[in-house]
Amino acid sequence: MVNAREMAWRVFAGEYNVSDLEQRGEGDRAPSYVVTPLGAKINRLFVVGVITDLENRGTETEPLWRGRISDPTGVFYVSAGQYQPKAAAALAKLKIPSFVAVIGKSRLYRPDEGGAYLSIKPETVKPADENLRGYWVLEACKSLQTRLDAMEEALKMEAPSKEELRALGYSDDIAGGLMLALPHYREGLDIERYRSMLKDALRFITPEKRFANASRETGEEGDDAGENDEEEKVAAEIKNDEGDGEKGAEDKEEKVLKVIGGLDNSSKGVAYEAIIDGAKKDGIGVEELEELFNGLLEKGLVYEPMLGRVKLVKGK
Repeated sequence: MVNAREMAWRVFAGEYNVSDLEQRGEGDRAPSYVVTPLGAKINRLFVVGVITDLENRGTETEPLWRGRISDPTGVFYVSAGQYQPKAAAALAKLKIPSFVAVIGKSRLYRPDEGGAYLSIKPETVKPADENLRGYWVLEACKSLQTRLDAMEEALKMEAPSKEELRALGYSDDIAGGLMLALPHYREGLDIERYRSMLKDALRFITPEKRFANASRETGEEGDDAGENDEEEKVAAEIKNDEGDGEKGAEDKEEKVLKVIGGLDNSSKGVAYEAIIDGAKKDGIGVEELEELFNGLLEKGLVYEPMLGRVKLVKGK
């Protein structure tokens, strides 16, 4: 009898990487699962993000490619060698940084000294684009929302059961995974952390809000009621910039790159708030900065290793 192919979960790195519960079936060919705090029972994942690091830690004849793929909440670690030749060959062809789509098996490693380390063993690796990344983020948000709601329902129950969750309309996969996750993670489960993760991820796929949100957090003027005024200001600034010519825009882009480069002293990159403060000293406002930043992204001069952080592309 052939086992049914496991579904490929859309789960954020921020949830996957804090998982430390593994369920193994019996027998040599039985599948193993990583169970996340919100009950995703993962044998396979579908991930779309930006590959920011890639290294062959093997040899030319026996390669072992290891890389990091960032999503809005953190980083997935991928590893492919001689037993995944197609995936390893595809990883070898990728440019850093670039969008990539990966389907692979979940892996949880426990070294002798303790702890748990999560990674993905790729089955397929394909180049992707920003549109696919945005669609994946949306699908991962939907999955997270469903499991958050199911977990909150389960926490209300005196004696949670798969049958009660199924009666509320949740699937066997969701209900079964929650029954595994609850006894293991319940004591330290932080629902608000995942609610915040969901909100941040949704903001990530509405980039026009990024710098406006950051400006509010740093105390600059502006609120939702003033968005129309802000749009008029942006239009006016764009009109003025057109008169300056391409040279003026290039000069301002160079100033933004210098700001980022001067502050980039961490593997996590530079916070948006710090870039806003630095750009203001050069006479670049929040709205104009967003336009310049989007241009730098399109040119491949900067990338976002995680939500709210920016790094220069190496060699630029």
